[in-house]
Amino acid sequence: MQAPAHTASTDAVEKIARRRLSAGALYRLGVASRSVAAIVGGYVLAALLTMLLSVSLPMARSEAVMTATLLSFAIYTCVVMWVFATRSALRAWLGLLIPAALIAAILQAMDALSWSLA
Repeated sequence: MQAPAHTASTDAVEKIARRRLSAGALYRLGVASRSVAAIVGGYVLAALLTMLLSVSLPMARSEAVMTATLLSFAIYTCVVMWVFATRSALRAWLGLLIPAALIAAILQAMDALSWSLA
């Protein structure tokens, strides 16, 4: 029996097949992505929620800031657990970025978000 001739398309398919990641590598990348999402995204979301609560809680300013800061620890913990409970890393990232963008927009509309470093 004669071996099939190699064409340009079969060579391209073989190159793509060699570049694919193994299941273990994909799993590790997913865990790494979720870890970054939990650490960085969780911090950003907790910080934004803390700012929103600090300016919107109906109590004295110092008490509102203290209450929001204490709540931020629980918020951050819940966000980290949620990131690892989602089905995919993409859902985790979207679940952090969309609420963070909405909260940032609310804070900007309230003039409570200062983008200047001065």
